[in-house]
Amino acid sequence: MVTILDGGLSNALEERGHDVSGALWTARLLDESPEEIAAVHRAYFAAGADVATTSSYQASVPGFVEAGMSQAYATELLRRSVRIAREVAEESPGRLVAASIGPYGAYLADGSEYRGRYGVSAATLRDFHAPRLALLETEDPDVIAVETIPDIEEAEVLVDLLDDIGLPVWFSYSCAGTRTRAGQPLADALALAAEVRSVVAVGVNCCDPADVPAAIQLATATGEPAVVYPNTGEIYVDGAWTGTTRFRPGEARSWVRSGAAYVGGCCRVGPAEIALIAAETSLLQAE
Repeated sequence: MVTILDGGLSNALEERGHDVSGALWTARLLDESPEEIAAVHRAYFAAGADVATTSSYQASVPGFVEAGMSQAYATELLRRSVRIAREVAEESPGRLVAASIGPYGAYLADGSEYRGRYGVSAATLRDFHAPRLALLETEDPDVIAVETIPDIEEAEVLVDLLDDIGLPVWFSYSCAGTRTRAGQPLADALALAAEVRSVVAVGVNCCDPADVPAAIQLATATGEPAVVYPNTGEIYVDGAWTGTTRFRPGEARSWVRSGAAYVGGCCRVGPAEIALIAAETSLLQAE
């Protein structure tokens, strides 16, 4: 059985006319236009996605407070990310909500989410991630999506915290080839993620599509199913995407055959591509 994930939130919001630049990125719309986030979730479900990934990737209480919001309202916005997705999911029975946990580097909003090695202590990372996990858990999502983690050092902190969370977890790294963005062996990183007691899949996201086949092989070697949702292969430089897309929805069939149980897209992948992935995997399951 294959679970179809959604695609990128930022590109879908931009296509609807929203500027998501700034430190809060898509999380800003939790305050300004929550109905637009709901509309994107709805579009991905209509395209065939089984899961709505919440708009909490770059959302955190410290980030909202630094943007001038009160502690209480910041807490409400973080919880709202799950509520929005839940309300849309309930329109179509059987759809799931994944609470997104992005890396510490996303909160820094300085590109370090693609480098790791933040230069902060494990205690700092723990103090950042633990309250956010606890808040999102109170809204009872179906799964916790730990995603775009660039560094084993951050993963070690998260693995410890996730063992105290009573929800299923998928754990996904950003990578370059067969290494994390911080340069560690991806095989070691995936093996660490597989130690989470409630893990349902390990894998990669926001990577070049060409990196997916090797990542699936390394992920399934841990004994867990793979989760993969690459970006288009374009490169983000100085606030703009450059290059050409290398995302081929038809490759989803080979990903599933190789052991991917959760398949979707990340940055620059929209509802049209998710619809094609859903069609491809449907044909595969009918074989």
